[in-house]
Amino acid sequence: MMTSQEVLTVYAAMAELTEQMVQAATASDWDQLVQLEQRCAAHVQRLRAHEPAAPMQGAQREQKIELIRQMLNADRQIRDLTMPWMAQLSKLINNTGTERRLVNAYGSV
Repeated sequence: MMTSQEVLTVYAAMAELTEQMVQAATASDWDQLVQLEQRCAAHVQRLRAHEPAAPMQGAQREQKIELIRQMLNADRQIRDLTMPWMAQLSKLINNTGTERRLVNAYGSV
């Protein structure tokens, strides 16, 4: 079991990681983004494995809510930055697949 302070420490680390993820996405550093995402996922697993004994109250609860808001805001920014790239990648993959099917059907030109 984790204490409330330990849980908040993990949430703060995740909030910092998501901010770094925004910076990586802004710089189109996709490898760094993936590494940071993996580190964040490890924190999520830690939280799932060590659920707190009791729900947070008062200032701790407010701090947790604020950290979650920060992470959600960062996630929104990351999605805004990655969605055009993902659409471009999807288009490229689809075009490659179409080209491959044409080559298979009609041979190379």
